[in-house]
Amino acid sequence: MEKLNCWELLKCGREPGGLKVHELGYCPVPQSGVGSGINGGKYRGRICWSVAGTFCLGEVQGTFAKKRKTCALCPHYLLVQDEEGEAFTKLLPGQSLPEQNPEK
Repeated sequence: MEKLNCWELLKCGREPGGLKVHELGYCPVPQSGVGSGINGGKYRGRICWSVAGTFCLGEVQGTFAKKRKTCALCPHYLLVQDEEGEAFTKLLPGQSLPEQNPEK
């Protein structure tokens, strides 16, 4: 079974040749960089939640630390997590989850 990348499932149109590139610009996910191929994706298409500058919910998103709660509910994130099972990779090399502040 072919594994879908985020732009294939979510149809954002920001991939090279995408319908919304002229309007919204290129997404950093379907470009080579740190994390290419993780979770069996093309470029970073199956670890998009870890890449800053993605375009979700109608606006450009920030770093993983800022968008992780939103991404954890995304259909693509849930699909990749389910398909990869125990081999699921959540973060790019060098990334870490921010410490939890129990007072918040």
